[in-house]
Order: sequence, then structure tokens, then C-alpha cells
Amino acid sequence: MKTIKHSLVQMALLVFVGFPPSAFALQPLITDDTGTQGTGGNQLEASYSADRARSAGQDSWVRTVPLVYTRGVLENLDLFIDTRHVRVNPVDAKKQSGTGNSIMGAKWRFYEDEERGFSLGVKPEIVLPVSSGREDDGLGLGKTSGALTFLFNQEVPFGTILANVGIARERYRNSDNGSNATTTYFSLAPVWNVSEQWRLALDLGVRFERAGSSSTQRRFAEVGTVYQPSEDLEFALGVIRLV
Repeated sequence: MKTIKHSLVQMALLVFVGFPPSAFALQPLITDDTGTQGTGGNQLEASYSADRARSAGQDSWVRTVPLVYTRGVLENLDLFIDTRHVRVNPVDAKKQSGTGNSIMGAKWRFYEDEERGFSLGVKPEIVLPVSSGREDDGLGLGKTSGALTFLFNQEVPFGTILANVGIARERYRNSDNGSNATTTYFSLAPVWNVSEQWRLALDLGVRFERAGSSSTQRRFAEVGTVYQPSEDLEFALGVIRLV
């Protein structure tokens, strides 16, 4: 019988807003890898994120607690579901909390060259809508949305280099809550294997968003570390900043 892998993750995400609401990748990174659980494998991940935006010297916060369950249906194919609790603390409005968007998706590693340590994968995701009331409270998107990400892995002497290229669509039920947006994104993350228990990572990325007649570009940089005291337990910490 396969055991469930528990990944207990504590994350500090600082000045991080506007990135796709996808299920978490290789904790604590935004950039995902091509690794899968294997046939019959299970993984349970819990995490915490605090996203801060500053305007006119005041901070607004969005705090999120996702719980992600992943099931390996084939050696190279995972299915996952992400449910999350969201707490919104805006500058000039009432605090709100409740269930945010749930996400269903898959990860398929469709090509692998073990000799070269290279692999390719794809990760489609469907973001399930929240109710009109919860959208008005700022807890999620009110229409079905989604993302499609292509994954690249290359093993190197110091560890692994990960890269992602993707597109996301974010849709609102009520246009007063925001404009529907189409986003393309790219990220690159070298991961160093410091020891059998410790990994360090640098995650860099850029995101181009078009909503209505406006377009924006955002870049991020993250420093992350992963501590794995046993095969079935990991602790991770990442600090992310827009630059």
C-alpha cells in the first residue's frame, strides 16, 4: 500500500500580488518541476501565504491557506485538487474570509531522457468559480478560469534547473470587481542540492497581463529553501518580492 506523503510547508510571501492562483509547485517555488508521484502514489501539501500590497503608505493583505492533494494515476501522470481558505484585509474596507477558488488539474511528464537528465511536462489547471457574494468580498474569481503551463527540467552537476512557460485566463462574474485578464508568464529556477536534507533555490520570473485595454508587466524574485528530515516530510520557506 502506498503511503501518503505529507509536505508541511511554512511560507512567507512578501509584496507578492497578481500571479496566477495555481496550485503550489515544487514547494516553496512558483516554478514547477516535472516530478510525479508514480502509480498509486499520494501527496498531501499544506501551506500558508501572506500577500501584501502597499499604497500611499498603507498595506492591504491577502492571506491564503491552501491544501493540495495529489494522486499518481500513472508513473508520469498526476491528478490534483487544491482547496483554500482566504482572508482579505483591505485598507479601506471590511475584512472578509472564506473559501476561495478550488483548482483541479493534472501534471503529465510526456518526455524524459534519463541519460541526459532532461524532461518535459505540461500542467493544465481549471479554476472553479466562487459565488457572486464571495467574489464581491474579494475571495476569488466568479467565473471558471484556468491555466496551461509547460514544464522543463534539466539536471546539472549542482542540482536541477527548472523552467516554466504558460498562459492563464482569469474571469470575473461582475466587471466591477475587475476586468477579465489573459496572462502569459515565464520563470526560471536553479535548485542547489546542498546536502541530502537541504536544498536552496533562486526563482526568477516575469508575467505579462492584458485586461481590457490595459497591459502590465511584473517581475518577481524568490529565494527559497527546503528541509527534508525524512522521505515523507518536508518543510519549506520562500521569500518573494516584486522587482
